[in-house]
Amino acid sequence: MQYAKILGTGSYLPANRVSNDDLAKKVDTSDEWITTRTGIKFRHIAAENEKTSDLAVHAAQHALKSAKLTAEDIDLIIVATTTPDMQFPSTATIVQQKLGITTGCPAFDVQAVCAGFIYALTTANAYIKSGMAENVLVIGAEIFSRILDWTDRTTCVLFGDGAGAVVLGVSDEPGIIHSKLKADGNYLDLLNVPVQIADGQICGTPYLKMDGPGVFKFAVKMLSQVADDVINEAGYSQDQIDWLVPHQANKRIIDATAKHLGLNTDKVVLTVQDHGNTSAASIPLALDNGIRNGQIQRSQNLLLEGIGGGFAWGAVLVKY
Repeated sequence: MQYAKILGTGSYLPANRVSNDDLAKKVDTSDEWITTRTGIKFRHIAAENEKTSDLAVHAAQHALKSAKLTAEDIDLIIVATTTPDMQFPSTATIVQQKLGITTGCPAFDVQAVCAGFIYALTTANAYIKSGMAENVLVIGAEIFSRILDWTDRTTCVLFGDGAGAVVLGVSDEPGIIHSKLKADGNYLDLLNVPVQIADGQICGTPYLKMDGPGVFKFAVKMLSQVADDVINEAGYSQDQIDWLVPHQANKRIIDATAKHLGLNTDKVVLTVQDHGNTSAASIPLALDNGIRNGQIQRSQNLLLEGIGGGFAWGAVLVKY
């Protein structure tokens, strides 16, 4: 049987690291207010000249080095992002060009907001298992700071910019074991950026709008449910999970999911305090962080999960 295995990981954070105290100088908030409600202490903000593709390329280069592959070895690129460089072409094709890949391999974007990386990883797994690809570059990259209303303290303090990447390759050994994707458009009003470009103008509000309590309630319920589904459908038990690598949106959501799974907090990879919510980048950022600091070891079972606007959500069980 052919599996998709994680060969390497990488990540990138912009140089500008912004603390809660820094934000308190610009908006009516405080370190205590932000930390108590979210667990966030810092976030990174992209420089004016940085684009989402730039962040993605840095993360991709680190992942390729980790996998001991070159850019020319890649035969599919999938970029999960909500903040593309431009309307079109896809950010994935821009990444392809910046990496110098000349093979003509397919490259496309996936848009599922904070669940984007889970959707992209599941798609890449399907390509490998079907024999349509051998080495796939999967990237989550965001510059969320550019769609935030910096006068709205309920949203602007939550997000950050960054990118994370993995290289998936063909393997005879188990890698991605099982995944499950879900979506429900009936809840789209809870979290969105209601903007369109039409007739040369911006139509609608170009800033993120969120019903915080509504998102929290929905996220805890659905993340717990999809985690159970993936574990059970794979024939695993909760005590076989070595690490939970969740979307880093809010520490209270993460704690609630871990509690539901019966996992101690020392089995949860937590980066929200340092990165904030980086949307599609948050899971691969946390994954790379957990691997590079020695928490995650080869042959361990990882449960990756995320939920984002749409709502779209999902989970992936991986033997690293």
